[in-house]
Amino acid sequence: MAELKVPVTAADHARGGANGQVVLVEYGDYECPYCRLAHVQVMQLGRHFGDDLTYVFRHFPLTEIHPFAEPAAEAAEFAGAQGRFWDMHDAIYAHQEQLSLLFLMGAARALGLSERTLEVALEAHTYAPKVAQDFRGGIRSGVNGTPTFFINGHRHDGPFDYQHLADAIQSVRSGL
Repeated sequence: MAELKVPVTAADHARGGANGQVVLVEYGDYECPYCRLAHVQVMQLGRHFGDDLTYVFRHFPLTEIHPFAEPAAEAAEFAGAQGRFWDMHDAIYAHQEQLSLLFLMGAARALGLSERTLEVALEAHTYAPKVAQDFRGGIRSGVNGTPTFFINGHRHDGPFDYQHLADAIQSVRSGL
């Protein structure tokens, strides 16, 4: 079983319990339809496990097949620099079928962020180093597709539907 090689730190985007018993790390791609399905499952898991679960999202854009995955990840990081990562993250997945540069600009505007500043950041690839750092960490951890989940540092190799992930999380909780 593959292990998470890059530990979770304060630099990661996390939601849920700040000190959850279980840490669920996802390597995801904003243009991946399976990641969008997983996003719904993760939201349900968060509601079910509450503060016992810390959820961390890391970027793993598959740029050869998803041309908007990288700009979407950079836009999420742009929003994150202004305290709005999760708002942008959720908006992208909620409207994945509309993913484009125009959509990202509109999402920024809807969040009260500067479209022009986002445009400049995307042109300069200001947030590309953070996205690349996540991607390299995924490669080091054996990620080769999306979504890939790690539960308390161990890769979850089963299905990523709600029941399988909930059972795996519960199993880890019970073993603590």
